[in-house]
This record gives sequence, C-alpha cells and structure tokens, in this order.
Amino acid sequence: MMDVEVIEEPAAALAMLDPLRSRVLAALIEPGSASSVAADLGLARQKVNYHLRALEDLGLVRLVEERPRRGLTERIVVATARSYALSSDVLGQAAVDPDRVDRLSSRYLVALAARTIREVGRLARSGARVSTLSIDADIRFASPAERAAFTTDLSEAITTLAARYHDESADDGRWHRLVVMAHPTKGTS
Repeated sequence: MMDVEVIEEPAAALAMLDPLRSRVLAALIEPGSASSVAADLGLARQKVNYHLRALEDLGLVRLVEERPRRGLTERIVVATARSYALSSDVLGQAAVDPDRVDRLSSRYLVALAARTIREVGRLARSGARVSTLSIDADIRFASPAERAAFTTDLSEAITTLAARYHDESADDGRWHRLVVMAHPTKGTS
C-alpha cells in the first residue's frame, strides 16, 4: 500500500469526492470485506458491496484474497493508498497553469503547488525511483522587514547555488525543478 496516491483520472476523482465512497475507502486502510466495512459504517452490506466494486473498477481498492464463507466467496479488499491527492489533470483544460497566473499573487503559489502534485504524481505512478528533495520549515519573522531580508538572502543563495551546479551541456544531466514556497500559517487572518 502506498502512503499517498495522486489521482489523475476524472472518474476516480469523482468517486473520491462522493462522501460515502470516501468513507468506504478510508475504512479500507486495513483489509476488509463488504460485510466488515458495512458493520464499521453502519450500512447495508449490499450497498457497501456496490461501492466496493465501483472503487475496485477505478483502481482505488484491490483484491487481497477470496475465501469461502457460508457457501459463498468473501472478497477481502484493501485501499491502494493510505491517503490520496487530486492532480490538477482531472480538470482537463480548466486546470491551473502557473504561466497564466500573476506571479506576485497567492494564487500563483496555489498554481505551483498544483503543478508539483501533477508532476511528482506522474513520476510516482511511473514506478521509477527518483531522487527528490523536500525541506519543510516553520519560521516566525519579527517583522515584514525581516521577512523581506530573509527573502533577499534566500534568493541570492539559490541563485549562487544554481549558477554553481547548473550544467546546460551535461550529456548525462537530468533536469530538476526547484520551487521554494513561503506563506503565512498560524494566527493569520
């Protein structure tokens, strides 16, 4: 089971947005049957079974085993991931594009995050093992001037590092995208 799966197909995204199917999927972090999920959620087994089949057809749950039970075959399934994110690909041509957004707006940050989910989701889905880098830090600035000074220093450091390591003509080189984001969090309105 993956930790996170990025949903790229509109039909799977639609299923994820259905409250009942979302509850069924969340119940299947551990393997279960229609009967066990129905008991956990307080629903009829037939109703849960219908939704399980739909989720399985969409590739959001997978069969773990089949076992005989009271003259029938009980199907044990499990979710394909512990959690899910939606790629902007599900929106087709209406998907956000950083090139169409004001670079100084908060919407640009959203567009960059959406592009990152889309691109890294595709890499993960391909099954290729790729090196990534993630840095996540909380910083409390004393003032807007301190935040601006930090931004200047960080920009200069990244520009210096990029100039040092970038090699346009490297035969075996591999392109990487570096995105640095900052936004207010706690205690902001």
